[in-house]
Amino acid sequence: MIVGDRQQPPSQIKRGTNMQTFQIFLVDPSQLLREGLRRLLDDPSFSVSGEAATLGEALGKITQDGTPDLLLLDYTADDKQRLEEIRTLRQRLPKMRVVVLTDALSSVSLAQCFDAGADGYLVKNISSVALKQSLRLVMIGEKVFPTNLASLLVNGKVEARPAPIGEGGMAGLSEREIQILQCLLNGYPNKVIAHHLDITESTVKVHLKGILRKIRATNRTQAAIWALNRGLGASAPAAGSRSGAGAPAAAVAKAAEESAAGPAGQARGMRLDRL
Repeated sequence: MIVGDRQQPPSQIKRGTNMQTFQIFLVDPSQLLREGLRRLLDDPSFSVSGEAATLGEALGKITQDGTPDLLLLDYTADDKQRLEEIRTLRQRLPKMRVVVLTDALSSVSLAQCFDAGADGYLVKNISSVALKQSLRLVMIGEKVFPTNLASLLVNGKVEARPAPIGEGGMAGLSEREIQILQCLLNGYPNKVIAHHLDITESTVKVHLKGILRKIRATNRTQAAIWALNRGLGASAPAAGSRSGAGAPAAAVAKAAEESAAGPAGQARGMRLDRL
């Protein structure tokens, strides 16, 4: 499974200045939610160019009014029609970012949405500050999802997607590489992975490059989704921490979350594209 990365910034970004205004189109059946999002996104960084109750209605308006930079799209878990619509969007409007807003946090749905081509997966109880920061990250080419997914995965509170049959199993990964891949999926930065497994950061980077090569991924996002598809996120790997063997998984998850937190501890979307 390959998820394309669109790293080039949109034309609206003026390099070397702080003037960055992104055109956003809202799609949600609830008019009240659309109005609320419009007010939340009343910000110099964003301009809501349009809204619609359905994606079909949105496509008609987008064709008439021009392509926005980002489509913020309502999503219900296991909505196969919506997944097909996201795939169609990616084919018809490849330069437009797509972020889904959902009611429930699900690792299966997250993997399905990224597989279909979404650039972000966010839950509707997200704060306005975190929403704006996540959308900014998407507009510079990042993939985002809730930071608390990491701790839920570690504690086994989010379901893992069963491994598909006939897709090459674990692609010849070693036990250590699987451990690192699990840490990666749980949201740990290299420093936390190294501490958790009692190895150096340089060793972590070497293993990550080997993992990407073996699973034919080009970045950490693709590797994380590959792991989700094979159920690797349901539990934390065994560890020998420098602070003592068998450090509690919750403590490591907390460190990972703090690393991914914004100002004043405000959690933001996870950034997984870099080694």
